[in-house]
Amino acid sequence: MNWIILIIAGLFETGFVFCLGKAQLTTDKESKFWWLGFAISLVLSMFLMYKATSGEHALPLGTAYAIWTGIGAVGSVTIGIIYFQEPTTFWRLFFVMTLIASIVGLKSVSS
Repeated sequence: MNWIILIIAGLFETGFVFCLGKAQLTTDKESKFWWLGFAISLVLSMFLMYKATSGEHALPLGTAYAIWTGIGAVGSVTIGIIYFQEPTTFWRLFFVMTLIASIVGLKSVSS
């Protein structure tokens, strides 16, 4: 169950990056909406990370942190490409794939 919580925490990390990007592109009331989304996503991400690394079946903190930030990094690059027209080059995609392989590797060697 803690692995699922950790994955959701990583998705909320991607969510706060998306909200931050949208907040920077908007103004006034719409910008405040995105800043609120940023704050909510940030708090939920941190709280879920805490939950995944505490309790009876806690995940190792170092492993959980690496996976959490990895999910956030891959999600952020993906969001940047899809929604913010960031460049899609061979090397960007290559290193995102190596990051995904590292996340899967850490999960597979963790108890």
